[in-house]
Amino acid sequence: MPKLTLKIDADTYRGTRVGVPNLINQLRRHDAGATFLFSLGYDHTGWALKQIFRPGFFSKVSRTSVVEHYGLKTLMYGTLLPAPDIGKTCAEYMRQAAAAGFECGIHTWDHRVWQDDVRTADAAWTQETMQLAYGRYHDIFGSAPRTHGAAGWQMNQHAFVQLDEFGIAYSSDGRVHLREDGRIADPDAGPHRLSFNGRALDCVQLPTTLPTLDEILGRTIGGKLIDAGNAAQLLLGLTREPRDHVFTLHAELEGQKLAPIFEQLLSGWRAQGYELCSMGQYHDSVKDDVLPILPIAWGELPGRSGEMIVQAS
Repeated sequence: MPKLTLKIDADTYRGTRVGVPNLINQLRRHDAGATFLFSLGYDHTGWALKQIFRPGFFSKVSRTSVVEHYGLKTLMYGTLLPAPDIGKTCAEYMRQAAAAGFECGIHTWDHRVWQDDVRTADAAWTQETMQLAYGRYHDIFGSAPRTHGAAGWQMNQHAFVQLDEFGIAYSSDGRVHLREDGRIADPDAGPHRLSFNGRALDCVQLPTTLPTLDEILGRTIGGKLIDAGNAAQLLLGLTREPRDHVFTLHAELEGQKLAPIFEQLLSGWRAQGYELCSMGQYHDSVKDDVLPILPIAWGELPGRSGEMIVQAS
């Protein structure tokens, strides 16, 4: 049975308080496994306005109705409103996910700061920032994290080394290359390990293999404008041929207004014969395989602005 791993990023205060409980209930109805990755520090979502000069930013905002999905209040955190400390104020919502039987892990300390600054950050900044998230996770859950998934698929070489220092066995910090229609460019892409300075790192990377909803909504793909009525159909078309996949969803999107699309996906993937699982369950199925060891690489993907970590060819 092929595995479809559900990786849930909780980026914001609102997403953690509203989207996470919604997703817990929805996943339990479908008896689906999943991994929740939490932002554990401050919510500076309002700082995203710094991206206005990034190529593709305005087209993405107009396609995905950022204000509608994230809420005006969230978009003012760190600017007109103080940034809430998600880990301090939302710990009970995070623990609800663990209590419901879902795997939990680290997304980041501050989603906005990490996404904007990590690529060029030095080792000291990277280690300090990751240690904040690691310590807060331990405070909330009473145990060390098993897994990680980088905010915005942004990392640097020091961050990958730090995952090994933390003993993180598996992580989902990057993407596979996708064609314009969402298909995987390299059929052999999937779990791998990274190398840095001539040394193979231990942490197994489980890259996201499917486009996210905010990358396809509002785009014309295959001659069709993708909207709420046909987005699930497009994604289910990409998974029709069985193979293992990782799908990244967001507590702010699928956990709220895009929940009806996710409902169609959950039912559709079950009908296609997939096991809906956590990152840990996926890792258990590949950990004894001989995995390729690849260099750290960056690239762009259709429907998303800027570069991110991608699996090297």
